[in-house]
Amino acid sequence: MESLKFGVDYYPEHWPRERWETDARLMKDLGIQVVRMAEFAWHKIESVEGRFEFGWLDEAVSLLGKYGIYTVLGTPTAAPPAWLIDRFPEILPVDSFGHQKSFGGRHHDCQSNPVYRNYIKKLVTAMAEHYRENPYVIGWQIDNELGNSHEDLCMCESCRRAFDEWLEKKYQSIDRVNESWGTVFWSQTYDSFSQIPAPRKTPTAHNPSLLLDWKRFTSDLVIDFQRIQIEIIRKTAPHQKITHNLMGFYDKTDYFKLAADLDFASNDQYPTGYYFDPSGQPPFEVAACMDFIRSVKKKNFWMMELQSGATGGTVIGANPKPGQNELWTAQCVAHGADTIVYFRWRTCLFGTEQFWHGILPHQGKPGRRYYEIQKAIRKLSPVMEDIHGIITKAEAGILFSYDEDWAIKLQPQHPELTYVGTILDFYKLLYRRGIPVDFLSEQDSLEEYRLLIVPLLYLTTPELEEKLEHYVKQGGTLVLTMRTGVMDEQNVCMSEGPLPGKLSKVAGVEVEEYDCLLGRSVKLRYQEKEGTGFKWCDLLSPTTAETVVTYASDYYSGRAAVTVNRYQQGVVYYLGTQPDETVMEFLADKMCSGLQRWESGSREVEMKVRKGRKKQYLFILNHSGDRQAITIPEGWTGLQEPIMEPFETRILERSGENRE
Repeated sequence: MESLKFGVDYYPEHWPRERWETDARLMKDLGIQVVRMAEFAWHKIESVEGRFEFGWLDEAVSLLGKYGIYTVLGTPTAAPPAWLIDRFPEILPVDSFGHQKSFGGRHHDCQSNPVYRNYIKKLVTAMAEHYRENPYVIGWQIDNELGNSHEDLCMCESCRRAFDEWLEKKYQSIDRVNESWGTVFWSQTYDSFSQIPAPRKTPTAHNPSLLLDWKRFTSDLVIDFQRIQIEIIRKTAPHQKITHNLMGFYDKTDYFKLAADLDFASNDQYPTGYYFDPSGQPPFEVAACMDFIRSVKKKNFWMMELQSGATGGTVIGANPKPGQNELWTAQCVAHGADTIVYFRWRTCLFGTEQFWHGILPHQGKPGRRYYEIQKAIRKLSPVMEDIHGIITKAEAGILFSYDEDWAIKLQPQHPELTYVGTILDFYKLLYRRGIPVDFLSEQDSLEEYRLLIVPLLYLTTPELEEKLEHYVKQGGTLVLTMRTGVMDEQNVCMSEGPLPGKLSKVAGVEVEEYDCLLGRSVKLRYQEKEGTGFKWCDLLSPTTAETVVTYASDYYSGRAAVTVNRYQQGVVYYLGTQPDETVMEFLADKMCSGLQRWESGSREVEMKVRKGRKKQYLFILNHSGDRQAITIPEGWTGLQEPIMEPFETRILERSGENRE
């Protein structure tokens, strides 16, 4: 699989057989080496229960193989066929209002349903047995974007029973549930696990501890749903690799846990998709998504779906401008993608995604997008050959916890205070400085990182507090923010001492009071300059910390807003508010002191270094539609012109894989 650098998502079932060879020839000319197929083709494979028809797929796999193109097969469990739903309507999911959804679309399924799971086992077994010896089938994608297309998965009776079983396994007794959740509030005490509901709509609101455990349960349910398919393929075809196409910071499933069962992670990325702003998703957010997916497996990833044309379910998104397809491809490689698979090969003529444009238009003839991607493939292939599998080491880490994300979504504290949004605010500071970033789970080792950012550590445990204290003792720089140490792991408020709890000693500060800045802001003062704080206000009382930024308005005036504390060998920053961008830049320069940077001189131009076996490569990416003046570091060979054209991609080189 190391030689496979570029691919497309291909749907031969959408096109006449006589077209397939034309597609294969055009793919080969483009530089395509792998396709993903069949992830929605359940009915095409099993149109009648128990009768598996692989002839059409065999023909497509063989034909593509003749042109040197290998196949990753998708298990088509994201689209159960009508005959299955007609026979077993209880497979259809139930929403939070108790309404059963109908057939149509995709993911119209309850993933806990035992009947559905049994049919999936039969289907995946048949596929794995049929293709285990096929020389052109190199791997599998399980399902498609697990958790997508759902509100909060399913709340049917099957899921409620599964939730009860999950809770019983976790808590052992109903008394422990009542104690952990505080069910004495509003007379919610349970006498048995069978009384605990799936959290459908109520007149007011559910217990937040129940809701958090529901989030954990549904995540584990998705992981188990994937695992039953993986186990079949591992047993039947152990030599074939297994992946799943993740979706950046999507929140339905804990990707650290989901990815643990995979050989490698994959991602789907649509830089202008879903955005009414024609500029699309900010490039730093795209970069963060890719760094996150790389981090969940601690290894390089595949981009299983990369936008190639305008997106469109109903509203049609912005068409990629000249240069953007190459730019997006290069950004993927710069952030650790070993293989790029474009979505999709040809724009479909029918169905929900008939305006979700591919490399080829509806008419099937190569145009600008085809030739731009061809240019990108030829430009990037030699670089990818050298850097394949080599992971960029980072000095900066950002702790990411799904528990924190879920808990803050359940009780946002401020309508604009979001976990991922706060993560991205910090990531942007590092991105602008060209500082590589890893995302870390609470279980990961912290010692190799000089800077560790832990935003909104809303839920915490004694184990994590001890781990963070040890990190600082050993010389690390730790960044904490408001709403740290508020809850225990069961989403119950801490009561032992002032916030931020046991981390007060490490941070050298106590939160005396706090205030939600709803519809207002607070003035800040630092180094005789003024700034603004938003969303939240922790009134800080430093014990051993020094004040870096103070509040300068309201009754907070003169109180500490941001502090820094020297604790044994390390340093801890505590941000009691959300400072404006200018103040954040000031703080970032302090936090990032001593870290290696790759700065272009323009905020619109990204710089990223990848180290290969023979050379190092400096990716210079102009994400702007305007010309940009840049500063090129010394020692690199390649185009040295200090002005970059709109959406221009440059890759400079220098020898020595270990040179810093």
